[in-house]
Amino acid sequence: MVGPRRYRDVRATAIAAPPDVVWRALLDQVEVLGPARYVRLIGCRDTVAEGPRPLAVGSAVPGFRVAEADPPHELVLDGVHRFSVYTLTFRLLPDGAGTRVEAHTDATFPGALGAIYRLLVIDSRFHKLATRSIVARIRRRVPVPHDHLGR
Repeated sequence: MVGPRRYRDVRATAIAAPPDVVWRALLDQVEVLGPARYVRLIGCRDTVAEGPRPLAVGSAVPGFRVAEADPPHELVLDGVHRFSVYTLTFRLLPDGAGTRVEAHTDATFPGALGAIYRLLVIDSRFHKLATRSIVARIRRRVPVPHDHLGR
């Protein structure tokens, strides 16, 4: 018998802002990560936003719970649903005059239904596109400094 296959991926982007500014944008984006209807459909452990705000260890958003928080450097979210056990880790790394944001995914897909879910979500590249979109939305949430507006 073969155990669940593990999936690991990293998506990253550079943002021209310091880590503390990017951290606030990250927290705002995490608040709207999982569509509530979808997380209920697949049986996520966490289906509603609850716990401390701003996000801290023990806070939950649909699809995820905050497992670790080290502002403004790292936010670790974990989740469980019928088909997968997963962690989404955001790392904010100083990078010259800005910040490199990395989104690390680590997931397993136990059982036959997990294998089918992996085929639909991971092997189809849907997850890569979704994670790339999350990282891009974090970038868009960062305020643009006035000096970049040509004023």
